[in-house]
Amino acid sequence: MKAIRIAILDMYDNARNEGMRCIRQLLARSAEENGARFRVDTFNVRAENELPGLDYDIYVSSGGPGSPLPSGELWEPRYFRLIDALLAHNKTSEQKKHLLLICHSFQLVSRHLGVGTISRRKSTSFGVLPVHFTPAGKAEPTLRGLADPFYVVDSRDYQLADLNTQRIEELGAKILCLEKERPHVPLARAVMAIRFTPEVLGTQFHPEADGEGMLRYMLTDERKHQVINAYGEAKYHEMVRLLADPDTIEYTESIILPTFLRRALAQLGQLTAA
Repeated sequence: MKAIRIAILDMYDNARNEGMRCIRQLLARSAEENGARFRVDTFNVRAENELPGLDYDIYVSSGGPGSPLPSGELWEPRYFRLIDALLAHNKTSEQKKHLLLICHSFQLVSRHLGVGTISRRKSTSFGVLPVHFTPAGKAEPTLRGLADPFYVVDSRDYQLADLNTQRIEELGAKILCLEKERPHVPLARAVMAIRFTPEVLGTQFHPEADGEGMLRYMLTDERKHQVINAYGEAKYHEMVRLLADPDTIEYTESIILPTFLRRALAQLGQLTAA
């Protein structure tokens, strides 16, 4: 059986995180469940200016800290050249490249493609929060099986809003999800997921988040004190309660990234059906 080549684009800039563990865990689980062989390589994009070429089948670009606005750093134009090359390849080749963009990567590519305005939020969005479908989201195969709303791990100081509808139409992109409804807040709701192309999916939230693992992490004294000091005791206890609920983060984790991988494998001829 041919090995499927997967590139993880590590955007964490060497910051401590749970995201990379979760991504690798889901890849290992997916290979086992689908009887596939994965060859996985990791590229430390921001800290080491490492980037893959187009010789991979699937790309997963992680979340990360800091601002998604122009940085002037060496890795940034190289990262966008890779994104452009991947999109161009998929327009002309029958053997497509599949890409999942998570949180920071979603913000970067949304800015690069001009689908809307990336701006700093008035306050950090942090916690286990509900996300609502758009009509396109209800029809999106990768999200099938999720409730409306469904729950996600959200951690961001920036957001995508004020959409450029003309550019979205040019790309053939579809807005899939919006953040929770806030009728008392006179601000645009942030976009939480976009189907950029048939092969490229982006989420503002963390679909890789592992409910059980994150609960263990949240219950450590160090993380407990960090969250309480930053967001208050009520927010901490709400997160612990929701992480312990198998119908929230654990369920979201079981749907989105595994379905993205299964559909990519099917298109690559490694499965009989998605």
